[in-house]
Amino acid sequence: MLLKIDFESEMPIYEQLRRQIIIGIATGEVELGEELPSVRQLGGDIGINLHTVNKTYNILKNEGYLIIDRRKGAMIKDRLPEVNDDYMNILQNELDYLIADSKNRGIQKDEFLKLCSEFYDKLKYKENR
Repeated sequence: MLLKIDFESEMPIYEQLRRQIIIGIATGEVELGEELPSVRQLGGDIGINLHTVNKTYNILKNEGYLIIDRRKGAMIKDRLPEVNDDYMNILQNELDYLIADSKNRGIQKDEFLKLCSEFYDKLKYKENR
């Protein structure tokens, strides 16, 4: 998986990394059960602080995406996280913001829905339940 960090972005590096790993899982670039690079290796490869990578891995662990084993390192879980009320609240808040921001910028509803549909359709379907 090729990670692209925008050091000029307002989005924190750990969040960019988190999102790219989640997208990588959804697109099939990262397989369930796959071992991720060590904190040291990934930090060195993309030129970021080890604590930033560690923070990202811990967030993904808390979200249910990773298992962190002291001997094997970070691995994608064999089963992805389930939908729950907390996740639905987060999703609603993110969508509220994205839809409002898009509308403020002049993106029409049909164009927004088309973008959502196109991205969703290109994701690799995985039965994880």
